[in-house]
Amino acid sequence: MSAYERHAGAPGQVKEVTSLANPLVKDIKALALKKFRDQQNAFMAEGLKLVIDALDLGWSIRTLVFAKAGRGNTAVEKIAARTVAAGGTVLEVSEKVLVAITRRDNPQMVVGVFSQKFLPLKDIRARDGDVWVALDRVRDPGNLGTVIRTVDAVGARGVILVGETTDPFSVETVRATMGSIFAVPVAKASPEAFLAWRASFPGLVAGTHLKGAVDYRSVDFSKGPVLLMMGNEQQGLPDELAASCDKLLRIPQAGRADSLNLAVATGVMLFEIRRGALKLGPEDARS
Repeated sequence: MSAYERHAGAPGQVKEVTSLANPLVKDIKALALKKFRDQQNAFMAEGLKLVIDALDLGWSIRTLVFAKAGRGNTAVEKIAARTVAAGGTVLEVSEKVLVAITRRDNPQMVVGVFSQKFLPLKDIRARDGDVWVALDRVRDPGNLGTVIRTVDAVGARGVILVGETTDPFSVETVRATMGSIFAVPVAKASPEAFLAWRASFPGLVAGTHLKGAVDYRSVDFSKGPVLLMMGNEQQGLPDELAASCDKLLRIPQAGRADSLNLAVATGVMLFEIRRGALKLGPEDARS
């Protein structure tokens, strides 16, 4: 039993906390470690906008933590009321506690603790126009977070994590997504389960590969769904996954660098794949 269950008391309770020794604070601090995120099936997201977006998108909030300075702030009080209504616990904490929880000297005024959510691979039914990104053994949380943010930006459908990857719900990854973790479905699978699922994928499966002979700009991505497969930061796509691609593509380069950062390469590919769907509207033109 976690401290959530032992010490939270009645659902919807509001507590004032100033001690770092408080069991609830200890449990939230522990979410910095994957072992405890997995045990509690929870993760932490920082920032008022992120918490509002998460609730708007139907994510389950367990605990809302806000700084004393937030008392009287209409937006903070509104999100606190929504947390209480959802059966979550609200903690009003001192600056010292917030610094300890976030491990940042200038923390956001609001932190939310949410239940983790993965999309089962078997539930992905790709339709015309859908784009999915499969990442093989992605190691860097910044890369993963940036890819999730980019998937959101281009209107792709989601991310499939293949093999042993970095945790999408780590503090670093969630920060790098800038809130897109709540908008982008994430699935995970072993290489074997992924390849079995890929066998029935109804569209084009394309991977980037140093041995790729096809310029990524020469491919027509407009027909049917697309599955983009991107390899590990150090090793690229393993032979087994590369062999399952319909096309192996390359991004031409002219300088001395022999490769691109994974998140940058994925971004380049996604904007090309989604080119026909991305139009500048009045708001985009102004920004």
